[in-house]
Amino acid sequence: MNSFWLHCLNYFFYGFHSILIVFNLLGWLFPKTRKLHFYSMLLMLFSWGVLGFWYGFGYCFLTDWHYTILRKLGETSMPNSYIAFLIEKLTGWLPQARLVNTMTLVITVMVFIGSVWVNFFRRGK
Repeated sequence: MNSFWLHCLNYFFYGFHSILIVFNLLGWLFPKTRKLHFYSMLLMLFSWGVLGFWYGFGYCFLTDWHYTILRKLGETSMPNSYIAFLIEKLTGWLPQARLVNTMTLVITVMVFIGSVWVNFFRRGK
């Protein structure tokens, strides 16, 4: 694949993956996106847990695909966490893996509980 298409895919993944992360954080708050958010969270948790059984807990196929493209573009020394990668790209600071992994897991659990609540237990939906 030539450099032009690799750069196009790189920008696509930056945009799509970042928008998906924001959607997974906030999509449960809006009635029109709650079901889609719930399914998006299930897909993410499937990737982290089920695919993670083979590739390592927290495995994200989008991160894997994007990192493959970045490696072809010459990027090296990328952290395992895409969140840490984005933080480093945006701020220049690479947080400790343990901090990022812990915060990501805690926030994900809280968001998933919120999603389950608004989709299945909230009265007057």
